[in-house]
Amino acid sequence: MNRTLITLGLILSAFMSAMDTTVANIALPHIQGSISASPEQITWVITSYFIAQAVTIPISGWLAARFGLKPMLLFCVFGFTVTSVMCGMAMNLPELVLFRALQGVVAAPLMPVAQSVLININPPQRLGRATALFTMAAVVAPAIGPVIGGWLTDEWSWRWCFYINLPAGILSISLLYFFLPASAPAPRPFDVLGFASLGIGVSALQLMLDRGTTLDWFDSREIWIEAAVSVCAFWIFLVHSLTARAPLFPRDLLRDRNFQTSAMFGMFFSTLTFTSFAMLPLMMQGVLGYSAVHAGVLSAPRGILMLVILQFMGRLDNLVDRRVLIAIGLTFFVFAFYEMSRFDLSMDGSRIVWATLLQGVGQGILFVPLSTLGFLTIAPHLRPDAAAATSFIRNVGGSISVAVFQALTVSNAQTMHASLSAHIGPEMAEGVLPPYLSPETTAGAVALNGEIERQALMVAYVNDFWLLTIIALLSVPLVLMIRAPRKRAQDAGPLPIEAH
Repeated sequence: MNRTLITLGLILSAFMSAMDTTVANIALPHIQGSISASPEQITWVITSYFIAQAVTIPISGWLAARFGLKPMLLFCVFGFTVTSVMCGMAMNLPELVLFRALQGVVAAPLMPVAQSVLININPPQRLGRATALFTMAAVVAPAIGPVIGGWLTDEWSWRWCFYINLPAGILSISLLYFFLPASAPAPRPFDVLGFASLGIGVSALQLMLDRGTTLDWFDSREIWIEAAVSVCAFWIFLVHSLTARAPLFPRDLLRDRNFQTSAMFGMFFSTLTFTSFAMLPLMMQGVLGYSAVHAGVLSAPRGILMLVILQFMGRLDNLVDRRVLIAIGLTFFVFAFYEMSRFDLSMDGSRIVWATLLQGVGQGILFVPLSTLGFLTIAPHLRPDAAAATSFIRNVGGSISVAVFQALTVSNAQTMHASLSAHIGPEMAEGVLPPYLSPETTAGAVALNGEIERQALMVAYVNDFWLLTIIALLSVPLVLMIRAPRKRAQDAGPLPIEAH
């Protein structure tokens, strides 16, 4: 078994899947003009992908058990490659939305199944290094996706944002087909009610989060209906999962304390990372007035440092207690968000770079131990389900946190705007405005209101960063819940895989 070539095939598949979450975003204006879609309609090109992915992720474990890891992985990579080409060939909006939804369906099991294969082919002493390489692909791809998408769109066409997956897909399929040994499938009953209730709950929740800002949240009847459907569906799923004979996610996962803690860490981690990734560019461009390029340049050192740290983490993961690494990574997150909570309108870009560098160190340290520790005490046949559950929790947790913090930002900005407006007198207004503008004139009043909005929004972002600091601080004690794997579990080899 050639682990290097198998890992390369897994990395290529992960890179394709992760990059497609962002590569098309930069091309949306070009796609909109090409297929004559309205601004509201074009967002479904992105939304359809994420909804289909969120609904399909929970059954990744069942699919892998039913068909086997190798056939399932080959099907996902092949299906992702084909649907990418179909997206590039779409001639109108309905076709593109349909093909993107199909792409999301086949992409959903890809990452969990690939992660399961990676864990199974590597013994614990090699797992950290392999996970670091795999994680680098998942981290780098979304970061460079907009750059690649912009270049392809400008030089060729938006369709090449999808066609680019063809050569990578063919190479990944070839490596996995010829070098990945087959594993015996272990069919089990399909939990129809569990899948249906969870799928409906996730779809309703995703729709509520996507449309909440546009419809003014719970002032809209649609949002109330989607919230009610989501709550009812999740309640049915919870009760059914605790009582069914063969639930969608095996109950044995809940008996493993490391997996429980890893899942909670995954939710905290996605909250901290997804939210900061969403808020920082908006703050830099909307409040500080940076261009998109300038904002991207200031964010780039974080990703570069994270990649460097991942190189070392692959070697340290098996040498240092993973609980210590997680605690250190979370401590860097606390300091990073504390630095962000001290942002102000007069700062320069160096303070943003410093804060994001601290976050990059924390992310680089956390990625590998979080990806390995939760699986070391899990039985091999449960690993696909564990990977699917972890991916599901992180994706849903990230979506919820971004929506909640966006709503908090808007609400806090409105409250602070009202407070600042009530306390600004004529003398203070003249000190804020340029000498040639008077608050008594229309132009002066508009300029003054714009400055109040800018300062109110900055305060709202600072409050958000304070809340993220508290969340990061509260997650540190969870490290005490992690159980150190027994020595024999650490020394166990990879899962036996049958040759074909």
